[in-house]
Amino acid sequence: MKKTKLALTSVTLAMTFTALLYTSPLHAESTPSPSVYLDGHELNFQSPPVIENGYSLVPMRALFEAEGATVTWEESTRTVTAMKDDTVFTYRIGENVAHKNQEVLELPLPGKIIDGSTMVPLRLISETLGNLVKWHEYSRSITISSVHTFETTIQYGVNLRDAPDKNTTTHILQMLPKSDKIHVIRDINANWLEVQTKDGIIGFISADPMYSDFKSSTEAEKQADALIAFGSKFLGIPYEFGAAVGQTYTFDCSSFVKYVFNEVFSIELPRSSYDQALKGKEVSINELRKGDLLFFRARGLDIGHVAMYAGNGQLLHTYSKELGVHFEAFDDSWKKRFVVAKRLF
Repeated sequence: MKKTKLALTSVTLAMTFTALLYTSPLHAESTPSPSVYLDGHELNFQSPPVIENGYSLVPMRALFEAEGATVTWEESTRTVTAMKDDTVFTYRIGENVAHKNQEVLELPLPGKIIDGSTMVPLRLISETLGNLVKWHEYSRSITISSVHTFETTIQYGVNLRDAPDKNTTTHILQMLPKSDKIHVIRDINANWLEVQTKDGIIGFISADPMYSDFKSSTEAEKQADALIAFGSKFLGIPYEFGAAVGQTYTFDCSSFVKYVFNEVFSIELPRSSYDQALKGKEVSINELRKGDLLFFRARGLDIGHVAMYAGNGQLLHTYSKELGVHFEAFDDSWKKRFVVAKRLF
């Protein structure tokens, strides 16, 4: 009888031990590190962020440098110093406070060194630099926005949601009325935009064009490619000053631009380059995008010539009877005569 009990006990212990072998790895798995996005771009850290007691700890140097700050480390005092503009942030490892200039900042938990990286609460760093920080539960991701300009206009009232989905588990944060100005942090996909409101709320709205005047970089690039491709069909068409509008046997600079924009986008531009320069949004010469219109001094006029920027430092335009419609380098000779660039889409 004793032998039977001993045998059963041995079998039970063996089964329990085997179960532990197979189940313990499940409990040992750590929570995946959250993704961190700064102004719509995902950050890659040498040491991944961790979540401790509900707070996200991130590598201090990597995040500060991504936000344009200069970071130094003092080994003797184990102190990190970050400087950006007129802000100086200092923190000594293990302490519960940090300093922003003369202001004392309390930390929800002390920073620590993990795998050689100084890890501190993310919200403290970002908000020290005047940024907005938002945790997204649906994707276990963190958004940081350092932008304080609002370039996009709401065209039709739209709900601001806490996740890019219309199902019953998402919540409406507020209604954004027509004419409200927002900042688009990033386009999540073809259906959703992550946005920031003037009152400091980060959420998601529908990307349907009926709701805002935002155009994704991908959409704009495709439109620009279509514009230049269509304009290229007329390479070599003769130049004629004052060419009649609506025909394609001859062009001058502004009739060419007028025709191409009308055919591709149904945008009706004025006839003269001077009047065309009054349209669209002004962009700097360092921000040129394919499809932008560039205006130049010519024939003794403040604005007497227009060209389409074709990307890669090239212009698509016409002004010469010998060349007709052609591509040409946007070189120093043109830059000396450059007046303004306008974006129409």
